[in-house]
Amino acid sequence: MDILTIIIIGISGLGLGLLISVTIMRKSLLSKSQRVLKDAIAEAEVMKKEKMLQAKEKFIQLKAEHEEYVAEKNQTLLAQENRLKQKEASINQKFEEIQKKQKEVDIVKENLNNQLEIVTKKQAELDKSYKSQIEKLEAISGMSSQEAKVQLVEALKNEAQQDAQAYIKEVMDEAKITSNMEAKKLVLQSVQRTATEVAIENSISVFPIENDEIKGRVIGREGRNIRALEAATGVEIIVDDTPEAIILSGFDPVRREIARLSLHKLVTDGRIHPARIEEVVAKTQKQIEQEIIEIGKRTAIDLGIHNLHHELIRLVGRMKYRSSYGQNLLQHSREVANLAATMAAELGLNTKLAKRAGLLHDIGKVPDNEPDLPHALLGMKLAEKYKERPEVINAIGAHHDEVEMTSLISPIIQVCDAISGSRPGARREVVESYIKRLNDLEELALSYPGVVKTYAIQAGRELRVIVGSDKVSDKEAEQIAYDLSKKIQTEMTYPGQIKITVIREIRAVSFAK
Repeated sequence: MDILTIIIIGISGLGLGLLISVTIMRKSLLSKSQRVLKDAIAEAEVMKKEKMLQAKEKFIQLKAEHEEYVAEKNQTLLAQENRLKQKEASINQKFEEIQKKQKEVDIVKENLNNQLEIVTKKQAELDKSYKSQIEKLEAISGMSSQEAKVQLVEALKNEAQQDAQAYIKEVMDEAKITSNMEAKKLVLQSVQRTATEVAIENSISVFPIENDEIKGRVIGREGRNIRALEAATGVEIIVDDTPEAIILSGFDPVRREIARLSLHKLVTDGRIHPARIEEVVAKTQKQIEQEIIEIGKRTAIDLGIHNLHHELIRLVGRMKYRSSYGQNLLQHSREVANLAATMAAELGLNTKLAKRAGLLHDIGKVPDNEPDLPHALLGMKLAEKYKERPEVINAIGAHHDEVEMTSLISPIIQVCDAISGSRPGARREVVESYIKRLNDLEELALSYPGVVKTYAIQAGRELRVIVGSDKVSDKEAEQIAYDLSKKIQTEMTYPGQIKITVIREIRAVSFAK
């Protein structure tokens, strides 16, 4: 056997082996794919059954929910149907009652018609009889009925006029005799029933201290603390040889109270330096504003006055720190309110309106703006602004005859204001003129551009003017002092001399964070 034959036989065997291997592998793959297909079909059947079970469960759940919803709807409809049946029964019952009443009305109407016919017949008979009687009387008297009526009316008219004139004369004579006596009696009763205190405002306050060492701390190094306190409060701080006392001098009671409370806080705390002083004064000013509101509310409650506007309440509270000719304005207004209520009660008028008008009659003295307007007109404008009653507005504006009186409360307020002001020792016009002069002095300095604050101290012998360093230069500050002194000389009347001090200081502030 040659090599070629061996090669051919080898190749043939190799091909046959390959063919047999391919056939075997094909059969193996075919059987495996059939097994996979069978498994897939079986798994699909299982999933199909699960899905069908889930669908059935979902269907059963939805069906149950639907049945529950339908049952609720049916129950609701049944309840509505029951209510409608009840309403229908009620309406039918009312309709039957209306029909019964209509029948009763028809019967009554028929009876009334019958009675009306009878009355009409009787009226016709009376008219006929009346005409017959009139004709007989006219024939007897020789006058017609119209002429007799005219004569009778004229006779009665003359008699009535004579009686009325006699009665009016008698009443007027009696009124002239008793009116003055009754008016005096009314005023005296009102004054006696209204007890009050006579309070005169002072222009200084004394601040007590435990020992004289505190005076040095209040003055501070080179007087910086006392200067800062005076600049912040506008009150002169007098530290002299008076033992255990510091004197606060100023014409404005609000400033003096702020200074007193601030000094008390500083001394109690122990930290006294310019920055702390300004902080305490600012807090005290807010405290005083809150206290003013509380005073206004308490005053309104004490007098039984309700629904007062919050701004009017604040102005009433500020009355405590204002005076009229030395008389405390709040005390004066309370007294006028009580007097007016007493008089109004005696005269049978509205006591609440009288009290309200009495309390607010001097409200125009409290605001600092519009100084050229009389306080009565300014108070009337404020009352109109805050929706007060027309009677109260007129009483405020008319209590010094600036406007015409239109209600009976207005003359009562005018009289009570005069009574309160004329009590012995109630007022001191010297104090009022002094305070007005100091106010004018401060207002004059405030009219200059760049001026931030002005304080009249030492009973008006010194005027301190604080200007803004960013608005006024040093030369302009000197010029303001000079111009102000000349203007005071030409426009104001004052005793002695007035020292004008213009203060301009620069502050550099930074924060370490």
